[in-house]
Amino acid sequence: MKMNLSTTLVLNAQQMEQKLCRMAWEVLEKNHQESHIVIAGISPKGSILAQRLSKYLSDISSIMVEVIEVKLDKVNPLSSPVQVSAHSELNDKVVVLVDDVLKSGKTLMYGAQYFLNQPIKKLMTAILIDRNYKTYPIKADVVGLSLATTLQEHVSVDLGKKEAVYLN
Repeated sequence: MKMNLSTTLVLNAQQMEQKLCRMAWEVLEKNHQESHIVIAGISPKGSILAQRLSKYLSDISSIMVEVIEVKLDKVNPLSSPVQVSAHSELNDKVVVLVDDVLKSGKTLMYGAQYFLNQPIKKLMTAILIDRNYKTYPIKADVVGLSLATTLQEHVSVDLGKKEAVYLN
């Protein structure tokens, strides 16, 4: 990512991993009685975070964790159906829907809509950065960091070689 003068580092790679580890503990606390949890990451960045959350959850518990990918058009979600790479039945399972940033709630809402038509036990949401500007009636159950921003500011989550969260 090109950094300009108004770019602020919000989380470095180590801080991001600490947030994800704490989020895994929170998912465990809310679901300690479960034997199987499905973590559904909204592609692309939510899927990467779902994999990491799954690893942390597997490290701290004996719960079987399955990761699936949710694909949808984030700009125009009604243009094509939500696609989910479900490997097993979702029947009576807890599903944790994961994404990187929650701003309006639009992406999370359309991602969650798929699971409302499934016979799941419970649907939770987990977000790395919550900007608190929701225009859709959805909330994050597990949050890495709540960030007060202006509507003009943009939060960038970089995953890959140089991992960090920036505000610009």
